[in-house]
Amino acid sequence: MAPPLLTITEMALRFGETPLFEGLELSIGDRDRISLVGRNGSGKSTLMKVIAGQVEADYGERFLQPGCHVTYLDQEPDLSGYDTLHDYVASGLSEASQEETYRVDIILEDIKLDPLLDPTKLSGGEGRRAALARALISDADILLLDEPTNHLDIQTIQWLEESLAEFRGGLVIISHDRTFLNNVTNTTFWLDRGRVRRLDKGFAHFEEWSETIIEQERVERAKLDKLIEKETDWSHKGITARRKRNMGRMRNLWALREQRADQIAVTGQAKLGLESGKAAGKKVIEAKDISKSFNGEVIFEPFSLRVMRGDRIGIIGPNGVGKTTLLKVLTGQLAPDTGTVTHGTNLEITFLDQKRALLDENATLWDTLSDGGDHIMVRGHSKHIVSYLKDFLFDAGQVRSPVSSLSGGEKNRLVLAKTLALPTNFLILDEPTNDLDMDTLDLLQDMLGEYDGTLILVSHDRDFLDRIVTSSLVLEGDGKVLEYPGGYQDYIRQRASRKAEEAAAAAAAKKAAKPVDAPQNRAVKLSYKHQRALENLPKEIAKLESDITKFQIKLGEVDFYSKDPEGFSKINRALEAAMADLAAKEEEWLELEMLREEMK
Repeated sequence: MAPPLLTITEMALRFGETPLFEGLELSIGDRDRISLVGRNGSGKSTLMKVIAGQVEADYGERFLQPGCHVTYLDQEPDLSGYDTLHDYVASGLSEASQEETYRVDIILEDIKLDPLLDPTKLSGGEGRRAALARALISDADILLLDEPTNHLDIQTIQWLEESLAEFRGGLVIISHDRTFLNNVTNTTFWLDRGRVRRLDKGFAHFEEWSETIIEQERVERAKLDKLIEKETDWSHKGITARRKRNMGRMRNLWALREQRADQIAVTGQAKLGLESGKAAGKKVIEAKDISKSFNGEVIFEPFSLRVMRGDRIGIIGPNGVGKTTLLKVLTGQLAPDTGTVTHGTNLEITFLDQKRALLDENATLWDTLSDGGDHIMVRGHSKHIVSYLKDFLFDAGQVRSPVSSLSGGEKNRLVLAKTLALPTNFLILDEPTNDLDMDTLDLLQDMLGEYDGTLILVSHDRDFLDRIVTSSLVLEGDGKVLEYPGGYQDYIRQRASRKAEEAAAAAAAKKAAKPVDAPQNRAVKLSYKHQRALENLPKEIAKLESDITKFQIKLGEVDFYSKDPEGFSKINRALEAAMADLAAKEEEWLELEMLREEMK
């Protein structure tokens, strides 16, 4: 058996008085494909820099085989100091390969980047691709990648998976992308409370393995050290419970996907299908024959779509294909070139802000959430601020700390806490997983799994899509927008068969083509009955909303049920009837409004 390329023995590193590692040992072999995992703040990126030789430990030994070359890709690579992108990528060539600049041209063509671009003016996704290209041509014996899939679209992530499959050295990866880790790794390093545990299996086996270890530790230590048990529970919050919660949540998701598939099958064309805040109408968005182009380039051809209350829609496609444009058209931020977009009633839209614009660096965590009291309204329910922050993995001792003291992952968690406390029945997430650590990503998945409003999600995280959405709206770059029931893997499975069915249907239609009858004359204006309904429905809807509010207030009175159970039941039935009537009238109003728009 070949000796390892790199070994670390008895290593210790402290930041101030806090030990990050102590007695740490690990080794990296020639064909190891290692996922480095651990909770946020455990020191994964620091350990990666120790392996790379960029950070020196307090004591211990790092041994690298003579002539072994290590390449490290930082989370935020520095692209400055080069005139062109070609120069930047070429700087990654080893001394022995300095003349092989043709390799730079080949890899830049693979990732579709112009070699003459200014590297300092690239977008986040372009910069990440360039940094990966530089790392991959470096002839590394050990390749260290810290969050390599950040800002990459699915097509580029798959290209990276294929490139790493051909890499012949040792590989260590930190990533929140579960599907990427499942596809690439064969070994797992778990950085846990200053030590590294090794599993000679890929990341797909991590959850079951870590659960077993945690349970063993709990049994061994419960009687000896309650404090250690408490810390263990906190540091692994969600690993055990998450699995139990997810089973029920995934069953609900599968049921919703079946409903969505039935809707798609009935209509035969693309349609989109926290309860927090006021209940929205049954129809959330009705889009008819919408299209969009920019400078003569078709973003999407005319298509119709309906978003129903409670739908969870994933929007999938490569970078630059027009996903954000479609999102803006659907939400009314951008007008379509053709067709109409009509929104339902009572929409309370919330955008998840991953740029942290909601955060004041000088404010404390308490001040960020508090409106003057010690409780916060979380989607209609009062909750103590400390308790709410604990839901997002913050310790009680942090609540008076300034936002500026938080790590990047902690700031993302605080943004989630603030945003998801807002009353909302329509949540828009545009690539929310960028720059999220796995702890925060798990939290977001848990929150969305329990959310009963309407969700539209743009993401390149395949596992995230598979766990959250009921259907996927796909833009493949040809101008067509198609919907598939389920998540990303469902889309991949259905795409081939759907294309075959469409080809067969087209051939059959051509063969059976018959002359089309002349269209009948259409009404040029609404009937008197429809006009009266359009005038009266808003008043009737307002009256029903007022009645519903009164019923809800009455039902919420203390001791109402114990004092008058018959009256309670009567009002409860009246509330249910009023809500059903409201939904029916809102749907009628929306249909008449669409009809009126068509006749203009």
